[in-house]
Formats: sequence, C-alpha cells, structure tokens
Amino acid sequence: MTTDVSDEDIIQQVTGRLVEKNPTVAQPEIEALVREEFAGLAGRPVHDYLSVLTERAVKKRIKKGSAG
Repeated sequence: MTTDVSDEDIIQQVTGRLVEKNPTVAQPEIEALVREEFAGLAGRPVHDYLSVLTERAVKKRIKKGSAG
C-alpha cells in the first residue's frame, strides 16, 4: 500500500510526534535526528514504512541520550 505523502511531510509528522513526546529535547535537535535517520532509510526498499522506522530509531536515540 503506497501513499502520496512527500518525504518532507513524513519528516514533519514524525518530528511533531516526537517533540510532543519529548518536551525536554529541543525541536531542532529532534528534527535533525529525524532527518538523519530518514536519510539512512530512504534509499532502502521500505518506503511505505519510513515514518514508523524513522520514529522508532529517533526514540531509541533520545532514550540513549544522543539528543542534547
């Protein structure tokens, strides 16, 4: 199942959800992490799952303290 959501839309949606869930981490830091993780996944055959995979990867990094 594919959708017509742009990469930028995905990045903004994931960033917004993670900012809400992690209010102690600055929005620019979260967005930078989202962009980095997204870029690492974008070339792979998982495009329909980029939003979920990107969000999970950033949550993991935030918990490990890689943000901030």
